[in-house]
Amino acid sequence: MSNRSPRLATRALILEDDRLLLVNAFRGGVSDLWCAPGGGAVVGQSLHDNLIREVWEETGLSIAVGAPCLVNEFHDPRRGFHQVDLYFRCTVVAGRISDSWRDPEGVVTERRFFSRTEMAAIRFKPDTLPEAAWGVGESLYDPLELLVR
Repeated sequence: MSNRSPRLATRALILEDDRLLLVNAFRGGVSDLWCAPGGGAVVGQSLHDNLIREVWEETGLSIAVGAPCLVNEFHDPRRGFHQVDLYFRCTVVAGRISDSWRDPEGVVTERRFFSRTEMAAIRFKPDTLPEAAWGVGESLYDPLELLVR
């Protein structure tokens, strides 16, 4: 068991035309796992400002941040890694998805919108992503699970 604090990250659930925006956040596309855009929180920056910055870097989109809707946590006990992701419902206020966009950090290599039906054919995390994105109820909690690549 590690004495380090969990890493905190923010993620955006962006629905457009009933399709959810997902990114492949693996340098060089080494995994086919998709997730919501976002990233690690920066000390001294609000969670909303952090999310706005991360989404712009990864997608080129400007967003408005809405209500939180999911808390997810995962870990890799071998490395002592533990991350807590806070998901917020967001809307696009400017920009379009473009294949020519480059993530300044080079992490996100692909970005696209998926329908709920299309999501059945891809690998994504967390498992509760569709329920959180298309659900209308209370916020969800997805308990600690092992890190998947």
